[in-house]
Amino acid sequence: MYIGEISPKHLRGTLGTMNQLAITIGITLSYICGMFFKWRFLALLGGVPEIALIVGLLFVPESPRWLAKAGKKEELSSCLQKLRGADYNIANEIADIQAAMEASNALPSVKLSDLKQRKLYRPLIAGIGLMVLQQFSGINAVMFFSKSIFATAGVSNPDIASVALGTLQVFMTLAAAGLMDKAGRRILLMVSAGGMALSLFLVGFSFYLRTLQPEKMTDALNTFICELALVSLLVYIATFSLGIGAIPWIIMSEIFPAHVKGVAGSVATLINWFCSYAVTMIFNYMLLWSSTGSFWIFAAECVGTVVFVAMFVPETRGRTLEQIEASFK
Repeated sequence: MYIGEISPKHLRGTLGTMNQLAITIGITLSYICGMFFKWRFLALLGGVPEIALIVGLLFVPESPRWLAKAGKKEELSSCLQKLRGADYNIANEIADIQAAMEASNALPSVKLSDLKQRKLYRPLIAGIGLMVLQQFSGINAVMFFSKSIFATAGVSNPDIASVALGTLQVFMTLAAAGLMDKAGRRILLMVSAGGMALSLFLVGFSFYLRTLQPEKMTDALNTFICELALVSLLVYIATFSLGIGAIPWIIMSEIFPAHVKGVAGSVATLINWFCSYAVTMIFNYMLLWSSTGSFWIFAAECVGTVVFVAMFVPETRGRTLEQIEASFK
């Protein structure tokens, strides 16, 4: 949300993707470190980035939109000039931000119950719906249990395969950053969800093949099944990183009106991580029930995501936050 508020409209998607890129780098480093360190030391090692973050936050500028909302006009001007560069004319952008914030300040204080207002239904459905669908695509279950999945699928070195999975996610997120403000949010979301659906179906199919007369399994067929599972999971991660990984967070930072952005964004984030918790907790039981069925359920959810994006998610590329807010009125 902070990145969305400080970014110029033509770079908001690219800069917003940097958040997801940092996450994928962290995941990959965790996979690599996990090959060499015990989990207790690894947990302590995870505290180092948090210390760096606390120090770094002392030097980042305040959000221009928050400064406008707080009525700090002089600080708003100097902050926005610093963010945009000394030669950039900020007059029009300041006028737009101040006008939007003045309209927002004229509204009463926001409570959680205010999210039930009819005029907020469309942005809430789009923002929260994407958060739910992102997690029910199974991404965290796949990432958390990637080593077990590869081992079950018969991959000979699941540790290396997991590192490859994380590394691919980093490079595909970089590719998504370059496309975000060129191709647009909606098309990337639909391509991403469609590719995930196909790859998850093939992962499930590889597990299905392994259940067919395992006593007659030839070396050639076993190799084919392992390669199908590995390649399909790599395609799944690649297509996830292309859209579903970063864009729901970007959309959330863009579509909520200024006066409810904090509350609505917090609710959307809470729902996202609750869904992540739920999927992670039940995934082991799903695999015990049916590995094939588990991945096919996630595949069906990804098909539903394509339909959801086509029906409910607006295109926000190249529009200011104030223009996006006005489009919902």
